[in-house]
Amino acid sequence: MPVATPAAVRKQIASGRPDPLYLLQGDDDVEKSALASEFASLVEDGLGAFNFDRIHAGEMTTGDKLAAGVSAVVAAARTLPMMSPWRIVIVLQAEQMLVPRRESEAASRAGEALEAYFKSPERQTVLVLVAASVDRRSRLYKLLAKEATLVDCGVLADQGDAEQWILARMAAARAAIDPAAVRLLAMRAGTDLKRLRGDVERLLLYALGQPKITVDDVKQIAGPATLQDDWAMTNAIEQGKPAEALRQLALMLDAGTPAEKILGQLGWLVRTKFPAIAPAYLTASIEAVFRTDLDLKRSAGAPRILLERLVVELGDRRQPPAAMRVVRRDL
Repeated sequence: MPVATPAAVRKQIASGRPDPLYLLQGDDDVEKSALASEFASLVEDGLGAFNFDRIHAGEMTTGDKLAAGVSAVVAAARTLPMMSPWRIVIVLQAEQMLVPRRESEAASRAGEALEAYFKSPERQTVLVLVAASVDRRSRLYKLLAKEATLVDCGVLADQGDAEQWILARMAAARAAIDPAAVRLLAMRAGTDLKRLRGDVERLLLYALGQPKITVDDVKQIAGPATLQDDWAMTNAIEQGKPAEALRQLALMLDAGTPAEKILGQLGWLVRTKFPAIAPAYLTASIEAVFRTDLDLKRSAGAPRILLERLVVELGDRRQPPAAMRVVRRDL
């Protein structure tokens, strides 16, 4: 089955139409915990004691404990819900079940029981496995990849995902934030989850006690002058992402980075990386860097515009090199 985003799973939960089997994986433990907890909303208040189970697989450290633990998980999942359309079973540290530390007859029996359930899950139960890293070569992981909905917690596809991530964190912290502040925070961090998490944690501390977090608060804490990744622009060009490269260029210029330093980075990128990643564009790219250097020295245009043009030319390698040279002559 295709990998789903946390946002897509939240839509399933809100619509009351979840899948029967999920594997929440990835490096973002906060997101995994928050998303797993949201499945409880599928059960009406007052009925959780009959229809919600939370099991810790971290205690399944021996073959016998693993066999007993898996038996308890399967039994809970096979139990029909009471006065509710859904029964929810959350298994934390599920990697202990999926990839046992040592092989034994009991561990083999546990694996067979899980395989049987994964192939034929209870249709009125939502079994949610919350795991850290899982060996993707293992038999159970391959089966889950076929039968379950896999959710990567720790990957942001775009700015929309970043905004949803921020809103979820703010809701968990019971903090109010202006929509404009959410957009600015997401724009400055992009899809860099590590940076975004740090920004939000600092912002919550900075605005502690305030009724609402504002755009000015974000500017103070998540300013590009203190948190900009100096090599994010060149990394984006290397990956063929001109739009992201332009965004990072804007952050560098707003932070006061000299145009000469930026041009030096772009020249280094062309000299050291393009022979391997874009040999057909090497000559045209060197010409573009040389031309931009001359234009900057003779003030032939605004530095921002000259650098933006160069970044677009280096980052968008979909057009043939000859076409790039024609465009440059026209400019």
